[in-house]
Amino acid sequence: MSYRKLVLCLPLMAGAAFAQSEDTELRGESVIVTAPGPEKLAGELISKVDALDRAELISDMQGTLGDTLAKRPGVTTTYFGAGASRPVLRGLGAERVLVLTNGMGVIDASAASPDHQAGTDGLDAERVEILRGPAALAYGGQAIGGVVNVIDGLMVMEKPDKSLSGQGFGAFNSVNEGSEFAGQGGVVFGDFVLKFTASHRDFDDYEIPGFAESSRLRAMEDDHDEDEHGDHDDDEDDHDDHDHDHDEHDHEDEEIRDLLNNSFLKTDTIGAGLSWVGEKAYIGVAVRRQISDYGLPGHSHEHDHGDEDHNEHHDDEKSLLLAEDDHDDHAHEEELIEEAYIGLEQVRVDVQTGWRFDHDILDSLELKLTSADYEHAEFEGPGEIGTQYFTDGIEGRVELDHSFGDALGTLGIQAVDKEFRAEGEEAFITPTDTKSFGAFLYEAREWESGFGVEGGVRLESVDYDNINFGTQEFSLFSGSFGVHRHFENGVFIGLQASVTDRAPNESELFADGAHLATDQYEVGNRDLDVEKGVNLEATARWTGDNLRLGVNVFRTDFSNFTYLTPGMTMHDGELTDEVDELPVFLFVQEDADFFGGELYGSLDMPSGALGADWTLDAGIDLVEAKLDGGGRVPYIPPVTFNTDVTADWGIFDAGIGVTIAQQQNDPGVGVLETDGYEMLNVSAGLDLAEFIPQLGQARLFVQGRNITDEEIRYATSVLKDQLPAPGRNVRVGLSAKF
Repeated sequence: MSYRKLVLCLPLMAGAAFAQSEDTELRGESVIVTAPGPEKLAGELISKVDALDRAELISDMQGTLGDTLAKRPGVTTTYFGAGASRPVLRGLGAERVLVLTNGMGVIDASAASPDHQAGTDGLDAERVEILRGPAALAYGGQAIGGVVNVIDGLMVMEKPDKSLSGQGFGAFNSVNEGSEFAGQGGVVFGDFVLKFTASHRDFDDYEIPGFAESSRLRAMEDDHDEDEHGDHDDDEDDHDDHDHDHDEHDHEDEEIRDLLNNSFLKTDTIGAGLSWVGEKAYIGVAVRRQISDYGLPGHSHEHDHGDEDHNEHHDDEKSLLLAEDDHDDHAHEEELIEEAYIGLEQVRVDVQTGWRFDHDILDSLELKLTSADYEHAEFEGPGEIGTQYFTDGIEGRVELDHSFGDALGTLGIQAVDKEFRAEGEEAFITPTDTKSFGAFLYEAREWESGFGVEGGVRLESVDYDNINFGTQEFSLFSGSFGVHRHFENGVFIGLQASVTDRAPNESELFADGAHLATDQYEVGNRDLDVEKGVNLEATARWTGDNLRLGVNVFRTDFSNFTYLTPGMTMHDGELTDEVDELPVFLFVQEDADFFGGELYGSLDMPSGALGADWTLDAGIDLVEAKLDGGGRVPYIPPVTFNTDVTADWGIFDAGIGVTIAQQQNDPGVGVLETDGYEMLNVSAGLDLAEFIPQLGQARLFVQGRNITDEEIRYATSVLKDQLPAPGRNVRVGLSAKF
């Protein structure tokens, strides 16, 4: 099956849609609260925007935020096992995609390394919004690729309709013998609203369809071993013994198959918020605590401590006795490999208040303040801390909505004060204090003809104070201007141009050391300049009675695009490309061009074949990223097609989904090619409220994910050749709401 064949199904199914009644209602569009300026529906924004409600989150829920969102057009994941993956938008991730909670920064260490978990994962969220490209202007240079805003609903601006409400879900997964539970509740008493959330996730090691290492990596290691043996025939005996032991250990790593060792994940979150809501004002405060333990597969330390078992990875012992396993084809002798894992904790406090003025010029004022205390420890064995990371920060944001006649806009300021430090043997970044201040203005104007204009500017300063290298200051400018037109026949077209400056982050500037999570020795560059992206984006959408089609095309020209590439550094007085058996990677800058787009559509067919209400969602996205000096930007996703078809009979529903990713055969310097894959998912659900009315809304569901047990490796993952995605999974769960 190819993605071209599936794309051809779109117009065929569209033809069936026109046979339906003109009175059919479309699925309602969401108001996007993350975008600056007056409230707009997703289809009214020039950039591609997505909003996932609670039901969609439960259906797509994975262990991390990046994996949960990976099926959305233009979105993929940095995949680093079950415990740590961030979203990638249009080929840009980590330091270029800003993850927010309730519109404020997560204040964690996830952008510093792909093995660091984000301070939010969506398990207890009410809603997630995704903004790509210039729509994220108001959030600064770190959002040059886009914004992912996780909204937990702990604070409210308006009183809920119900005085008592709640929802919850639970699910079990076969691929990792894992469980996941989450609940939300709300109580209204007078002018006060109390909201609370709690969630729990417990995943064991997950099953994989074959070897942990890719065929390309195993072939490369075999060639390397052959070369080593040929080169060392005349070495002394002690050196031969060392190489023999090293080869045996490498061979052992190659033989990991069917079960990915040390891929466990355990998270617990609890949060509560109290809001006072008046006629024209509100104020709320929320506290959220997240703790997490998760393994770092492929990152292990060998010791000779005897015969200690490790049956549950998230117990205090945190060590693994490699023994004969039902999933393994090879039995191992009693040898202890202590697996590295991360223990994480974050406490976050949010305060938010707002006033509605109902004035001719001043519409509303909103103030937000966030304080977070984040820390995680990287354990190398039972109770043995190798490295610790600490991030403490405060962020404040003020937005004033206003109007001048028919022009509506937002004036805002934002300030961040953050302290980051790492301690231990793998602390490759030295302590750094970051202060930033930004001011932005966004304005929009609509005419009765359907024509509209919008634009904005943001000025920002970013100051770093590093304990070893002193201070560095960056002044940034971002601006955008767009025009669009609504037509009575349902057509929307738009064109937007923008320029965005991004300051290099702590890793890019100050890294200098072994980064074992990525098997690299990383070297920062204190001479890095501001990265500038000039973006041009065009969109065309058509909305019919029960059919929607859309396309977004973009081009971004980067000046001083910052990326990691193999290189050489001075170590012990010598210029070398390898330090402590790790290849040296340097942060360098070069101009780069990104080009791509998303083609997407949705179709509703009520009372269709077999008496069901049918829905179809499909999308295809592509990104090309070239360096001006020749070659490709590394870790860019391939052309990917996603489609989901569901049939709903009221009491019962069923669906099928297909994801097809092409091979990434032009991966950039120092990166192996990545095979394409075809993933097939199925689902079915039963409405229990039809049988037990006291349950209100309740659904029993079963999902089959990757039911063909395909080997899936994400081209956007730095450890794609060591960490395949999970194999076949059967997920059974129950969701309820009252």
